[in-house]
Amino acid sequence: MDDLIFTPTRFGALTLANRIVMSPMTRSRAGAGDAPTTMNAAYYRQRASAGLLVTEGVFPCPEGKGYWRTPGIHSQQQIDGWAQVAEAVHAEGGLISMQLMHCGRAVATANRGYEADVVAPSALPCPDPIPGPDGVPVPAAMPRALAADELPLVAEQHAQAARNARAAGIDAVELHCSSGYLINSFLNPASNKREDAFGGSPENRARFPIMVVKAMAEAVGADRVGVRISPGNPYNGMDPTDPGPVFAALLDGIDDLGLAYLHVLDTYRPGFDTIAFVRRHWSGPVAINNMLTLDKARALLAGGQVEGVSFGRAFIGNPDLVARFRAGAPLAEARQEHFYTGEEVGYTDYPPFTAA
Repeated sequence: MDDLIFTPTRFGALTLANRIVMSPMTRSRAGAGDAPTTMNAAYYRQRASAGLLVTEGVFPCPEGKGYWRTPGIHSQQQIDGWAQVAEAVHAEGGLISMQLMHCGRAVATANRGYEADVVAPSALPCPDPIPGPDGVPVPAAMPRALAADELPLVAEQHAQAARNARAAGIDAVELHCSSGYLINSFLNPASNKREDAFGGSPENRARFPIMVVKAMAEAVGADRVGVRISPGNPYNGMDPTDPGPVFAALLDGIDDLGLAYLHVLDTYRPGFDTIAFVRRHWSGPVAINNMLTLDKARALLAGGQVEGVSFGRAFIGNPDLVARFRAGAPLAEARQEHFYTGEEVGYTDYPPFTAA
């Protein structure tokens, strides 16, 4: 019997050559105009043997940028840069999904280099500091609360970003609904204190995220849209307690759209079985992420609990991770000091295991 991890699977419109997914990872190396460069294209090309690459978080509009040298997808320069990336990945036979990440209130304004609003569900700053241009954390900016009549416009910004990604040749888009960014901040009671139809009950807090998913699905086809969640993740000031009701409302509200996949970061909360919870509320393909070993990934696939297994840091130091898994080769350690700095160093200079 074939090793299931190396067999094809379907994520909506995409046929993955294997079930290994590269998780989105911020690398802070975008070029001028927040556009990808040939260096970024080389990075993704090196890792294109994954069944699916998911890009670093990409901001869909100027208001969505929070971190230093993260890429966008709202200008023609950015679209052209991503076209280089897509072409490089496709030349190696790979598939790539772009994660759309609107940082919401998780913003250090010095990271932007331009003037734009900082927006959130409520006028509450992110309590966690945000690394500035030199990497030193600074207090997050004070956001303004989005008005209810602005929310369809923000949803349309995400839809247009999805169209731009497809115009660049990117195969799918993934909405970031985790880590305290804009979509997650609507879901979470610590950041959403609204008293209108978009706040209060779990169903109301899920209303805007569902609106955004539907707008993206209508823009590029539901079978090319994924969603990233992490129930119980406390990052950027989220309340991790009792994540079930609001994520049930979210998943129940999008399950019948026929989306491509659900990308789940498991925080291993005591008393909360993330995979079992997801399976109660989601009928489509699931890729699971966070601290997987090869043995654990194989067991989850063999048990039918998930359709894909997602690896993050292992792909940094091992661009040929799929080949290493096949050969039973040892994994190289990623150099953490170069996760967010170093240009090619610690980015495109990791050798394949055959040359190690």
